[in-house]
Amino acid sequence: MNSGDIAGKIDHTLLKPNATSGQIEKLCAEAAQYHFASVCVNPTWVPLCSKLLRGSGVKVCTVIGFPLGSANTESKAAEAETAVEQGADELDMVINIGKLLDGDDRYVLQDIEAVVQAARGRTVKVIVEICYLDSAQIVRACQLSKDAGAQFVKTSTGFGTGGATEEAVRLMRQTVGPRMGVKAAGGIRNRDDAIRMLSAGASRIGASAGIAIVEGG
Repeated sequence: MNSGDIAGKIDHTLLKPNATSGQIEKLCAEAAQYHFASVCVNPTWVPLCSKLLRGSGVKVCTVIGFPLGSANTESKAAEAETAVEQGADELDMVINIGKLLDGDDRYVLQDIEAVVQAARGRTVKVIVEICYLDSAQIVRACQLSKDAGAQFVKTSTGFGTGGATEEAVRLMRQTVGPRMGVKAAGGIRNRDDAIRMLSAGASRIGASAGIAIVEGG
């Protein structure tokens, strides 16, 4: 797998709460230079990224209900709707982890469905936050995401107690099948990490170390 192949699968990510406009501008310039799949930023930066990346081929991805997933469904849907209006192409939403652990699958399903509907055809990636789940719960989260019409499942926010693992990526791919995307995120810092996740079944990589990954660091 060459650098171009890998770059086209990376969401170049900056989600730190202290990120500044200058850092976001740099992120966008890097994404355009390296031809990453997208930049992934907090919602407040969507208008700026949309403006800077127009015509570049790089998508604007933002996060919904981030990083805890415990906002109510109406808030998540409103956040998604605003993000789309401001230029977001992809939405990475956090599942309601507590409701999943409670076994309230109906709530989890409807929560995801509301964001999918608000996305109006844009790609929705459901962050299942694997560090808090066992294998059976990961399977349930992925199946609910698939049933709700999301296009991807994603391992982690990067703000939990752990990130992506090859084992979880394989399980997620096995659960959702070949047509749905799997995004590995959290703790992917170099090319070897990225290749391991892609080999395990990931179709997208979320990382703040995108340049190091592409350049072989």
